[in-house]
Order: sequence, then structure tokens, then C-alpha cells
Amino acid sequence: MELDKAAVCFAKLGNPARLAMFRLLVKAGEEGLAVGDIQKELDMPHSTLSHHISHMIASGLLIQSREGRVLRCRLDYELTNNLLEYLMEDCCKGLQKC
Repeated sequence: MELDKAAVCFAKLGNPARLAMFRLLVKAGEEGLAVGDIQKELDMPHSTLSHHISHMIASGLLIQSREGRVLRCRLDYELTNNLLEYLMEDCCKGLQKC
């Protein structure tokens, strides 16, 4: 993962409402959640939730699909895992002396 892409993802997750939505969708797993269920769980007005969903979609972290009349949100787990790996890739390697 490139630094710029990681920065965009973290910037989008830097909002408490979006971070709460991200954590909720992590709990939901691969199936994701309907927008209405997210709204109920987070106790958030629909217009506010739509705003945050659009930010998450723009970052690539969230995938939204239509199932009849239901909009379902899922995390892009490949991107999410890449982001976590990016954070930890140099863990405990120490600093090289110049």
C-alpha cells in the first residue's frame, strides 16, 4: 500500500461517526449491514449517515450494493487488511543507524 492511499483511508476514519460505522461493520463481518440497520445501531439521522457513507465509499473502505429495496454496506476487507498490514509491516524491526 502506498502512503497516500493509507493517508486517505485514515483521514476518512478520523471522524468518530465513520470510525464507529467501520467498527460496526467489522463486527457484522462479510455479510455487512443494511443502511437502515446501521442507522438504528448508530442512532444517526439518515442524511448524516448518507454523508458519512459517501466518504467511506470514496476512500474505498466501504462497498455498497443494492439488494432489491435495501442498500447493503460491506467493508472492503482486502483494502482493510492491506491498511492494517501497512501499519504493522515494519513492526519491531528497529531503526537502522545512519
